[in-house]
Amino acid sequence: MQNLKVLIFSSTFGAGHVRAAEAVIEALEQKVPGVQIAHLDCGAIISRFFNSVIKSTYIGMLKYTPKLWGKFYYNTSKMQPDSAVQRFLNQLGQKEFDNYIQSFQPDLIICTYPTVAGVLAQLRLKGVLNIPLATVITDYSVHSQWIHRGVDLYLVGCPDVYQGLVARGINPGRICITGIPVSPRFENPMNRQAIAAKLGLQPDRPTVLIMGGAYGVLPNIKQICRTFAGSALPVQLIVVCGRNRKLYKSLEDVQQTFPGRVICLGYVNNVEEFMAVSDVMISKAGGLTVSEALTMRLPQLIFKPIPGQEEDNAIYINKTGAGRIVHTLEGLKENLQYLLENPEVREEMRRAAALAVPGHASEKAVEHLLELADKHQNKTTARMIV
Repeated sequence: MQNLKVLIFSSTFGAGHVRAAEAVIEALEQKVPGVQIAHLDCGAIISRFFNSVIKSTYIGMLKYTPKLWGKFYYNTSKMQPDSAVQRFLNQLGQKEFDNYIQSFQPDLIICTYPTVAGVLAQLRLKGVLNIPLATVITDYSVHSQWIHRGVDLYLVGCPDVYQGLVARGINPGRICITGIPVSPRFENPMNRQAIAAKLGLQPDRPTVLIMGGAYGVLPNIKQICRTFAGSALPVQLIVVCGRNRKLYKSLEDVQQTFPGRVICLGYVNNVEEFMAVSDVMISKAGGLTVSEALTMRLPQLIFKPIPGQEEDNAIYINKTGAGRIVHTLEGLKENLQYLLENPEVREEMRRAAALAVPGHASEKAVEHLLELADKHQNKTTARMIV
């Protein structure tokens, strides 16, 4: 398409929504040179103060009261579209979103966060918004917040989500199974020896990647490091703390006690390189992190998944055979030792990951998105000719 303009809304409520948007942007720019893209945080458009308060509350719940978050998540998972709460959410910032859209005049709108999709879907149903709207679902389960009648196209990660949307009344013709979009960088062939040398790691030593999440909320990270660094297992641990400076500082003594065996990092932009040199990943099952690991064929141990969407993601990973769910430190130690001592089991998990995620999700997503935009443009042109 010539002079294509795309508007993408994500949210900083967890880095996954942003990373999915960035993956789509990368693939779009590769496919359509010269494409004009605006990528916005939907919460900042409504109210920066409101967004900050809600975001800090959400992160606090994940850290300190995860069961409460899980209860809220599951209690709202089948909320009806005409409920008072859903009607309220669908009204948030309608004027502000419409004003921005009218000023930018995009050919296509993409949402990687559910609440903004609901607001824009309402504008579509009212006839206020005459621009095709696509939603990228960034988890491996279906929640009512993702389901809105005015959405033209859903891009989903697996058949389970496809079936879940159909069961909720969404037209199958509006759903495409692409995989959750991850950066095309995760698809590139990588040389473990060369990358390990670049990162200052021992290339032949068993390597475990510990992903704390964007805000470092994986539980018991310090205990995990002490347990494995002090064990007889000849491992090196890479700990990604995200934006949690407190966690990063707390691990300084562990690095000093076990030099060369524990490497701590803050927020990084080259996760694909750390995955490429790792034998196993320990994480909390964020949708994008597990999708990136699946794409890299990296065996996963999901430790104490947070109730809600991450627990659902963990169940999906466990079901595919590409990972295992572990609830205790002792269980984590047993599973990790078993995987490191049995490379043939890790190979089975890699094959399972390849079946669960065939790959090139972002490129597939872009193909369907461009098809949607092209259809809309052709209809608009036909109406003008008539």
